[in-house]
Amino acid sequence: METLAEAVTKLEEIKATGYIKTHRPGPTGIGKTLEDLLGIEENNIDIANATFAELKSARRSSLSMLTLFTRAPLPPKANSKLLNDYGYVTEESKGRKVLHTTALATGYNTLRGVTGFKVKIEPNRISLVSSDGTELGYWDEPTLKQAFEKKLQHILYVMADTRGMGKSEEFWFNEAWLLSGFDYPGFATALKDGTVCVDVRIGQYPNGKPHDHGTGFRVLPSKFGLCFKQRQRLL
Repeated sequence: METLAEAVTKLEEIKATGYIKTHRPGPTGIGKTLEDLLGIEENNIDIANATFAELKSARRSSLSMLTLFTRAPLPPKANSKLLNDYGYVTEESKGRKVLHTTALATGYNTLRGVTGFKVKIEPNRISLVSSDGTELGYWDEPTLKQAFEKKLQHILYVMADTRGMGKSEEFWFNEAWLLSGFDYPGFATALKDGTVCVDVRIGQYPNGKPHDHGTGFRVLPSKFGLCFKQRQRLL
């Protein structure tokens, strides 16, 4: 499968087949099944699965968020401030602080029973702010665009209805889009209404310095396309 036209033809054939039993049980079954059906070799590296776009698939009804991209907040010491102000120690963290939480624009999060922070949206800037209005970290539009397009340059996005579970799960691949380009206004709107959230994942090295474990922007599978400037429905 080397061209978009070939992919569309194959996807139309797959859709006409109806429900197809998973080729692998578990969360990654949908991707493995679609890759097999399209004749794409499985890979786990950050390159395109085909010559025209990277293939992504999702269960339409899933409530598990998809990661758009990861990027530590600015300025460089933002993680230190977040960890210092809101971090906590767990049984698994061996005495070191961690901060694992989700931030939304729709309201402040709660950390160990204490009001934490939320997402603030501005025309060219997304920030994390405390309940007293203090900015804890931010991402400007150029930084967001760079992170987004590095991870999501050209995407062939396929959604499926599902039935059954585990080894008996079946997929009906019946919707596909070609997506590209970062749409900051669309991204900001999705953040504003809670469709996109920020998952903060910070740990601590033995020397006390913060370690970003993949602070990322995440979205519901059914809303994935809202953040792209060019959206072409293929199926």
